[in-house]
Amino acid sequence: MTAQNISLKSADELADVPILDIDPYSEAFLTDPYPYHAEIRDAGPVVWLSKYQTWAIGRFSEMQTCLKDFETFCSSAGVGLANFKNEEPFRPPSIVLEADPPDHTRTRGVIGRAMSQKSVSALKEDFEQDADVMLDDLVERGDIDGVQDLAIAYPLKVFPDAVGIGEEGRENLLVYGNMVFNAVGPRNALFEESAKEFAKVSSWIMEHCERSALIPGGLGEAIYGGADSGDITEEEAGMLVRSLLTAGVDTTVAALGNALLAFAEHPEQWDLLHQDPSLAKQAFEETLRFDGVVQTFYRTTTREVEIGNVKLGKHEKVLCFFASANRDPRRWDDPDTLDIMRPNNAHIAFGAGIHRCVGQRVAQMEGEIILRKLAERVKKIELTGPAERRLNNALHTLGKLPLKLTAA
Repeated sequence: MTAQNISLKSADELADVPILDIDPYSEAFLTDPYPYHAEIRDAGPVVWLSKYQTWAIGRFSEMQTCLKDFETFCSSAGVGLANFKNEEPFRPPSIVLEADPPDHTRTRGVIGRAMSQKSVSALKEDFEQDADVMLDDLVERGDIDGVQDLAIAYPLKVFPDAVGIGEEGRENLLVYGNMVFNAVGPRNALFEESAKEFAKVSSWIMEHCERSALIPGGLGEAIYGGADSGDITEEEAGMLVRSLLTAGVDTTVAALGNALLAFAEHPEQWDLLHQDPSLAKQAFEETLRFDGVVQTFYRTTTREVEIGNVKLGKHEKVLCFFASANRDPRRWDDPDTLDIMRPNNAHIAFGAGIHRCVGQRVAQMEGEIILRKLAERVKKIELTGPAERRLNNALHTLGKLPLKLTAA
């Protein structure tokens, strides 16, 4: 395979297998992945990507099967291109995202208790107040950068507050997260560039996720409660706090930015939401389906398995295109259309199965609050310049979004 794998498929092994010579980490693909997703889906239920010598799934049904069958499609071999079954991990694997039961059950249980519905609901009042202050200012200004002024500013305020991270140096969370998600792909230019500051910000993250650095009463302290009860070690508690921050900042930043762009480009959908802000929750879910945040994660086979009459071998990588599955016409009517009134929007933007996003409840609450309160205040969202993508090997996110907000 590539430098990150060890074996090549023979011609006989790939007989009657759809083979695509596309690069899911090219600038063109990362900028606008959706035409490529259609090509992957149309080719078959599972395809072979020759450039990286890996399997890939782009259809909804097969994706759900893969994500829910953790015994056949494991995460412990890494959710990136690197195959930890065949090579030494170049970074410490996540003890939640890249773990299988029973280890995953233990660590996920600690985070699950800290992020219970009751705990998340208790954050809502503060999240609402922060949104009011921020949006009042932005609507008064009118002309804003939707990324810097809102999509970054809001999650970087409310979520670290909730975890118990001090205010100084929070920008390091963005640098850290950018590197973590770039590491899902190959060691390309995006990876190398994001790695330059990793050592510095990694030290900052580790220091600020220690028990002594956390503000009492937050989600971070609740995770350390798992160490007090003996469910995890003190070291694992710090790792879980870091995992929580990674799951709860970058992805929400991307989700809010993508939602704002979607509504700027589909004013008729914003009109519906402005007329009825109570639709905010389902509107946010539709933007997640329409323009997925986490575009890709990998799974690794633990045994030989067949998908759509194609036989996959043991310890082989499978690239799961989450955002492609969410636009699969086999599952959705008019999948390339943004429709906030779409019924039964059971997307898999947050994943599926035991590895479903641990920060899902908080992200959903943030998205609902921002869209609802923005819809109450703003009758029109318009682009005042071109939106610019910030390329990342795993995330579909924005770097710049010039907007004009017209007050209601």
